[in-house]
Amino acid sequence: MKIPLLDLVVILVYLIGILVIGLWVVRKQKMTTSSYFLANRSLNWAVIGAALFAANISTIHLVGLASAGYRDGMVQGNFEWMAAFLLILLGLVFAPFYFRNKISTLPEFLERRYSGASRSFLAVLAIFGALFMHIGISLYAGAVVFETFFGINKWYSIIIISIITAIYTIIGGLKSVVVTETIQTVVLLLGASIMAILAVTALPGHGIHTFAELKAALRPDQLVLLRSAESSPNLPWYSIILGYPVIGVWYWCADQTIVQRVLGARTEYDAKTGPIFAGFIKILPVFIMVIPGILAYALFKDIIGDNANEALPVLITQLLPVGLKGLMSAALLAALMSTVAAALNSSATLVSVDIVKRARPATTDAQQVRIGKYTAVVVMLLAIAWSPMIERFRSIFDAINTILSVLAPPIAVVFLFGVFWKRGTKEASLVTIITGFVVGVLVFLIDFPAFGNVKIITETLGIPYMMQGWWLFVFLSFLFVVISYLTPEPDYEKIKDYTMDKPLNFLLKEKVTGITDPRILSLILVVIMVILYAVFS
Repeated sequence: MKIPLLDLVVILVYLIGILVIGLWVVRKQKMTTSSYFLANRSLNWAVIGAALFAANISTIHLVGLASAGYRDGMVQGNFEWMAAFLLILLGLVFAPFYFRNKISTLPEFLERRYSGASRSFLAVLAIFGALFMHIGISLYAGAVVFETFFGINKWYSIIIISIITAIYTIIGGLKSVVVTETIQTVVLLLGASIMAILAVTALPGHGIHTFAELKAALRPDQLVLLRSAESSPNLPWYSIILGYPVIGVWYWCADQTIVQRVLGARTEYDAKTGPIFAGFIKILPVFIMVIPGILAYALFKDIIGDNANEALPVLITQLLPVGLKGLMSAALLAALMSTVAAALNSSATLVSVDIVKRARPATTDAQQVRIGKYTAVVVMLLAIAWSPMIERFRSIFDAINTILSVLAPPIAVVFLFGVFWKRGTKEASLVTIITGFVVGVLVFLIDFPAFGNVKIITETLGIPYMMQGWWLFVFLSFLFVVISYLTPEPDYEKIKDYTMDKPLNFLLKEKVTGITDPRILSLILVVIMVILYAVFS
């Protein structure tokens, strides 16, 4: 290892501090299913917003967004800024349904709206998603970073981080997770902000004093947010506008790992406002994670060369003094641990509530908590075993988005139509989920260059992966509507609490209460996003 003493002290203080805080917040709390899985439904909007952001931002983002900024520029920032619109959808549309019906898991919502079969299928998909994507990939990405920075063996990093995160997550449940996530959000934003500021202040030392000189030092269109298919074949502007919402509906509105914070809200106002607050925070990653990667091209392209993944490590080694490297390492740990903790807790909830309790209704409260803890241990061990396999992928960041593009459409269809269209039937839901999963896997396998180096759909047919998600969504929407009309109408009396009478009820049904009304806050956020898109496009 090659860790300076001061940096080592900073890292150890952070790790010990997070562990102590995670255990301290639940020191006198009796663990019930409500407290362990939903924090006794006591979370306020600020904690929910910070925890949503922390659960989303992982080490993959810190490394991947810097790499993407270096390689592609601002266009990758769309994954952060488009999220604001989906968080508004979560806050204004989905959160009220989840809160009013006291939903414990998102598969439970599907059962109430459609059927138990839809619930079971979604629960299994969510568990595998948490294990293979949220935990496994995050562990590996974090281990690679620490091996690059400090020479720590990947296995040591994976095991140490896993043990510390698992201890407070398994013992403390959701309350420990969200409290530590709130702290980790502050550490993460502080570390990334310092990095961004130092990158900007380093520009004059490299002969860059004006914005015009900066543009001249960059690739063409590196500062442009929405680009044409000619300049950005993988992410043309239309694929972002059409494809990202498909991914976003699943990820932000229907993924247990993310949405569980909203399910633990104290009031409906907190459930609505928390996601919108997270939307405001999501403005920051472009400035403190993507733009530093762009500046790395102007500052250190001679050092980084064609290996874009070296953008963040080079920024850290070239710009940060001893001590601040430790703080940045703590920020990387914060990103990693918050994502892993969120996925562990959601996996425990899904197994205990959606599988065991339904199979054995006589399961007691204490038994559910115990099963949840055992589940977290097993999932953690499986994720540790799986994480080294990630090195077989050529690009972690693109792999995640590619997988989401082909697997998200069926979930997006059943949730959107379930809430906005009363006529949607349980048969349509089940067929859509199963068909979407099968077709999505086939599309992924066809496009995955297992033999040779050509992606058949993306490169030969010229359909970017985001557009693949869009066309799958269109196909499955058509399938859902056709099957709904071919099957008996649902009992509207039974589903009235889970679907809207009119599509715009979420905006018009209640009186506006003032500037803190979630709808007004959403409007302010939309205006800010429109301005930002106008400036950078």
